[in-house]
Amino acid sequence: MGAPALLWPPLLLPLLTVLFGHLPGTLAQAQVCSANQTVFTMNENTTVSGPLADIFVPEDQYVTLGQLSTPNAFKVEGNKLFLIVTPDYEENSLLEAVLECKRGDTLDTRVNTIVIPETELKATDADKDDILVYTLQEVTPNASKFFSLVGINSPALKLDQTLDYYKSPNMTFRLLARDTREENVIPSHTATATVVLNVLPADLRTPWFLPCSFTDDYFCIQAQYHTVIPTGHKLPSPLILSPGPIYAVDGDQAINQPIVYSIMMGNTDDTFIINKDDGNLTMAKSIPSPMTFTLVVRAEQADMARYSVTQAVVEARDVTGNPLQFSQSLYFGTVVLGSEAGTAVKDKTFPSEILRIQAQYLGFPDLNSAVTYQVTNSSEFIMNKDILLTTVPMETERTIRIEVEANNTVTKDIATTIVEIQVSEREPPSTGVGELGDGQRFSTVDMAVLGGVLGALLLLALIFLIILIHKHYRHRFTCCSGKAKEPQPSGYDNLTFLPDNKAKWSPTSNRKPEPGPEPVQPPLRPPSPMSSSPTPPSSMPPSPQPKASGSPKTVQAGDSPSAVRSILTKERRPEGEGGYKAVWFGKDIGAEADVVVLNEPTADVDSASASGSEGSDDDDDPDQKKSLRLGAVADNTYV
Repeated sequence: MGAPALLWPPLLLPLLTVLFGHLPGTLAQAQVCSANQTVFTMNENTTVSGPLADIFVPEDQYVTLGQLSTPNAFKVEGNKLFLIVTPDYEENSLLEAVLECKRGDTLDTRVNTIVIPETELKATDADKDDILVYTLQEVTPNASKFFSLVGINSPALKLDQTLDYYKSPNMTFRLLARDTREENVIPSHTATATVVLNVLPADLRTPWFLPCSFTDDYFCIQAQYHTVIPTGHKLPSPLILSPGPIYAVDGDQAINQPIVYSIMMGNTDDTFIINKDDGNLTMAKSIPSPMTFTLVVRAEQADMARYSVTQAVVEARDVTGNPLQFSQSLYFGTVVLGSEAGTAVKDKTFPSEILRIQAQYLGFPDLNSAVTYQVTNSSEFIMNKDILLTTVPMETERTIRIEVEANNTVTKDIATTIVEIQVSEREPPSTGVGELGDGQRFSTVDMAVLGGVLGALLLLALIFLIILIHKHYRHRFTCCSGKAKEPQPSGYDNLTFLPDNKAKWSPTSNRKPEPGPEPVQPPLRPPSPMSSSPTPPSSMPPSPQPKASGSPKTVQAGDSPSAVRSILTKERRPEGEGGYKAVWFGKDIGAEADVVVLNEPTADVDSASASGSEGSDDDDDPDQKKSLRLGAVADNTYV
């Protein structure tokens, strides 16, 4: 006796480590559960009357003892942990308390957990000695992979496979109970109930910075942001970043918690400010010399349950050597004669498009947003951002040259350009290649390359058309070989399909012409289509037919495609039987499906009981089996 006993309650705080992925040391105490002490050592047979530890719990959470705690050794009262047993080293040298901090009543359901206890699904039977048998039938396809009964005599429902809210938000089952082991025994009483399980979304994913690169539907490769800003200037507007503004969403779309933004590190001298609600990044001060800021930006759910981080790299560069300049030194515009004031000037090269006049700093996208424009030498036009508008009606045909000035409000740099505007009765056609100078959009080389590509495509189309015509119509061009084709009887293009009294198998190559004048060869013409209702053989007049030299050739595998004409086959009937037999493939062959029909027991308990007995005098006859009643007689929905 007297040996020291080690009490070791390592606190399992899912909000701090496992479920929400928090990094150690990055969260203030006020955001997650915490305890003032986690390891205790004491002598055995010592009674501890006060609390072992004080637990800090945020306002929207509460703490409970987890199932992995040493049974009957601890209790939680309020936010304090108590030891309720006298430690005995020989009995148990290690006592463990596992604390779970929760928000709301939702916890992840583990596999093999009983989700509906037997007491809620158990049926009642007036025959006390009967052993009831339960069967769970799935109504939702594949639902039986996730849930099953504990046993055929125990209707408790347990989870067999991890649930996925986004694939199966709800499942429906039919629970049957009977008082016989076999299904077809008479008499037998049955009862049925419908069980609906609604799956709740669990908070499993951290916020995702967009745009996302997905490895699958569950994990996002976070976006990282980048921009370039000038030294010596404080930009008034939110920074323009690539590939887009800083923006994150809750990875659990069904929960969709609001996101709160902050800068965790890298913000030297508090140069930047991030809007906590929309993530817009602005400058608090100018940067005197070139340097690079690697900002670690954090997006946290509003309930402070989960967060994620990404990088925003901001490069400060000297703008010297990158002057403000227009994309063209001379612009060409057009306005239709008679246009009213407020009409936008169109691009002369592409008259359907509005002419846009823009000045930029190459490599400094944030400076471009601080550029303003004005017309310096004419009162007939005014700039609206980068668009020219008329201020008076255009009543005479003429060409107007105006000067546009660009002014950067941050750097105070100025740049100018000339716009030549033609006022005409109608919009001039697109000049395309013919437009020279700054207005030229496509060079002669560009058009030559385009013509070559279009010519190659045309040649390929012609070759394909020739192949297609040869494949489907080559038998009609046999006259071109210099040998006329033997005329076929009208109505058939294959002797095999002639009626029996017209098909004569005699050689045609050995026919000898009778003496007399040479007969005139009739002109060739395509065979007429086969009649949909051929005349019976007995009613058709006989006509001389060429004879075949023996029996017809059997088509073998590997013969030419022209040897196989149809899925119809002809069989010779015994002597005296006219006509022919045809084999047809029906359009629905191969479309059969096995159909399983389940006999659904009626939900009415009394009518279901009648399946094994007649009348309603079960209580009067002690030898007659009585009806069943499920604990969930009315259809129930479980969450």
